[in-house]
Amino acid sequence: MVRSRLVQARFRPFLATRWSWVFCVSFLITLGNLGFAQEPFDGLKVGFGACEITPRRPTPMAGYYGVRFSSGTHDPLWAKSTVLDDGQTRVVLVVVDLISTNPWMVRETRKLIQEELGIPASHVMISATHSHTGPMLYEPEERLAARFGNQTDEAKEYMIGLPERIAKSVFDAVANLRDRTAWYAIGQESQLAFNRRFFMKDGTVGWNPGKLNANIVREAGPTDDALPFVAFFDEPGKLAGLLSSFAIHLDTVGGTQWSADMPYTIQETLGKVFGPSAHLQYATGACGDVNHIDVRMGNRQGGHQEAARIGTRLSGSILRSWNLLQPVTSTRLGASHRIVRLPVHPHSAERSEWAKGVLAKMNDSPLPPFMEMVEAYRIADVEAHPDGMLDAEVQVLTLGDQVAWVSLPGEIFVQLGLAIKDASPFAITSIHELANGSIGYVPTRQAYAQGNYEVISARCAQGSGELLVESAIDQLREQFNGKQHKSQREDR
Repeated sequence: MVRSRLVQARFRPFLATRWSWVFCVSFLITLGNLGFAQEPFDGLKVGFGACEITPRRPTPMAGYYGVRFSSGTHDPLWAKSTVLDDGQTRVVLVVVDLISTNPWMVRETRKLIQEELGIPASHVMISATHSHTGPMLYEPEERLAARFGNQTDEAKEYMIGLPERIAKSVFDAVANLRDRTAWYAIGQESQLAFNRRFFMKDGTVGWNPGKLNANIVREAGPTDDALPFVAFFDEPGKLAGLLSSFAIHLDTVGGTQWSADMPYTIQETLGKVFGPSAHLQYATGACGDVNHIDVRMGNRQGGHQEAARIGTRLSGSILRSWNLLQPVTSTRLGASHRIVRLPVHPHSAERSEWAKGVLAKMNDSPLPPFMEMVEAYRIADVEAHPDGMLDAEVQVLTLGDQVAWVSLPGEIFVQLGLAIKDASPFAITSIHELANGSIGYVPTRQAYAQGNYEVISARCAQGSGELLVESAIDQLREQFNGKQHKSQREDR
């Protein structure tokens, strides 16, 4: 594949720091289940690629309401890609170790892919893991307030080169296309994710109320304990690649070193099992109100040790479910996407003036109270949309009538993801949040009356999440029914 001179000029090799994680030997008994016997599907080709996207110099880091520059690299950040080709259609799934995606990044990356490979933009899904130890994202075209280093020269330099590095992972995946079989399963992990919103004794809904808080009554929402994954094999017993997703907020390690957080441990642990050539791609599910903090335990939960614990548990869940793998029996690929127009979270003219006053104090010491900053930045962001509307892309990619991937553009409350999964006619449905741009937090309709952090931060109005769910379900049903009808015609 001939690539543009610009792409060739910008790509450079990257140095990677590595550390080893010794995985519990009891999981290795699952290796005996790798000997599946199935002939390769006619026409299904799958390819994998990865490109390091760690910033080359100290750069403002994302994740918190303050400026912090990186001081080094604990483990590298990656763009990982999987390309599926059924002979007529190609689809691309990309996951980046970043806090989010933005429209410029997605648009420019898709443009490169379409120019070089002819793959339509609507067939390319780009999502972020939501690592809080990645770089701040420069906003080239958005009229958003400057904040926390996102308008610095370092952030701008990083963003300008990012689409080409992401696209390179896709180019490499296409070069790696091979006949491969596909299998799917759903693991379960019920002791890692916790809803972070709670009904309190005073009648309010608290957010991250602290460990062992005696005023907690109960959780204000559920968790999603399912861990769906799709495995691709070169031959029986030889794993080529694995796509997985889980609904847990990726804010574990903290600090000032670049890190992919928990997905790094998944890479290291499963790499010990399946070998260094296996492509291990993890996506973050709908977890806008879900994190890793168990408030009923008093132990500290943070740092690289905690990320390693979570990643090891998720790796173990995948291995424990290995003998549940079922073959994908159809190679037909499907792709669709829709732009859903959502109203912005409303505010009064008086509140607009108040927000300007808060933002004017952002260089003061001490800073304004946290929730005031959250609301002020939300107001500034929604006022950058003078028509009062947000464009939100909902995308669905499918493999046969058994596997579906759904992308949503924000930090999605877990109940919304569960609603999509419950209504999906596909055997396995994975949610990829923070995909193809982000509109921030997307709470459920009932959460708006409850208030607190996610609602104060939400750029979209009440009911927006349900509109995204409706679009996803409509697309899932349309693709499933279309494939069922096509299969029936072919059987006649």
